[in-house]
Amino acid sequence: MAGDNPTPVTVIGLGSMGRALAGAFLAAGHPTTVWNRTPGRAAPLVDEGAVHAESVADAVAASGLVVTCLTTFEDTRAALEPAAGALRGRVLVTLNSGSPSGARETAAWATAHGARLLAGAVKNVPAAVGAADTLLYYSGDRSVFDAHETTLRALGGDTVHLGEEPDLAALYEMAVGAMLLPALVGFFQGAAAVQARGLRAESMVRFAGKWLDMIKMLLPVYAAEIDSGDYSDAASSVDLFLAGAAHDDDLAEETNVDTAWLAPLHDLLRRAAGEGHGGHSIAALTEVLRKGA
Repeated sequence: MAGDNPTPVTVIGLGSMGRALAGAFLAAGHPTTVWNRTPGRAAPLVDEGAVHAESVADAVAASGLVVTCLTTFEDTRAALEPAAGALRGRVLVTLNSGSPSGARETAAWATAHGARLLAGAVKNVPAAVGAADTLLYYSGDRSVFDAHETTLRALGGDTVHLGEEPDLAALYEMAVGAMLLPALVGFFQGAAAVQARGLRAESMVRFAGKWLDMIKMLLPVYAAEIDSGDYSDAASSVDLFLAGAAHDDDLAEETNVDTAWLAPLHDLLRRAAGEGHGGHSIAALTEVLRKGA
């Protein structure tokens, strides 16, 4: 635990996020061991007080709490395989991307090697690690989370346990993460359009931010509609969005911006209208997506 006896921690994987995680543990006073396939990435952390392990097995053996920050669950298992014998009795916290099935497979792998797993996700950029409002969520053995919650809060003050099932963090990571690319591509399309008029992309940042604030305010409304299955009170209907699709074609022609990425979204709108949801809330698209799954 933190305090007079700070918990020793090992961080495996020193990309930009891994370095931020290790730095946050060091800043909170935790003895921190680090390891990376490319040893040079450890140097700045060693300067801050971290210990650089010569091998992944040494890194695992150094601490009872082992945090990995690699790209996927498969990468995590591959990196730890040479240290599998050292995992027994340790807590393994995985902070990587991947599917729920990958999380379940990794949980079974960890259990087979005598380790207890918390699968987690960092819902922010590396620069935000350690901040009071940075969100991280975890799933897996609740007793493990309770035992190490204070230590894990060094990574972000908004730290949440989702449930005992080891794949819940991966499920939420993918469910929430699905919003990112469409939102960013929408901004990039807008940036290309304003630049076609000789304007700077930065001129739309304030307005895009306000738009995202509005979307954030609507999420609880849409979530309530989805959970209830009642889409009849349509502030913004499927038909309204479908009518607006024609404007996207006009924009593409006028600005010479490629809007082809919107075609599947327009098709989704047409499918929803065809299934009787034209006058329903745009949240009714969930029903079309569910049927197509």
